[in-house]
Amino acid sequence: MTTTSRTTSQQELFRYLEDRFECARACAECARASTLRASLMDPGGPKKQEAARRSGILCAEVCEATCQVLSRHPGPSDRELRARLEWCRDVCLECAEAFDECPGAEAAAQNCRDCARSCSDFIATLR
Repeated sequence: MTTTSRTTSQQELFRYLEDRFECARACAECARASTLRASLMDPGGPKKQEAARRSGILCAEVCEATCQVLSRHPGPSDRELRARLEWCRDVCLECAEAFDECPGAEAAAQNCRDCARSCSDFIATLR
């Protein structure tokens, strides 16, 4: 192995680890924000609010589970990890859209979008 290929390989590994850490951090933050937002919504409230509350609970659960998977070493294969990250990304985007319908939930919606973007960024590092 040449020095150049070893350096490239190390750079890829560093990027992979940085993206994995950032994704785990974003998932944890999204889970916290989604749980907080869902807890502030009345379970018997209007349909849009109830849908957002349920979406927030699901998003928190999915993000928490994804964060746990990302923190395990060795973790799942890249294929399994990609599927988990795609699921997390999709749930976060759906939750952000649901939060968009609720006044005062802008920060939680942005946390969901940030998490979805981190999942997408990390997916790009997988083979």
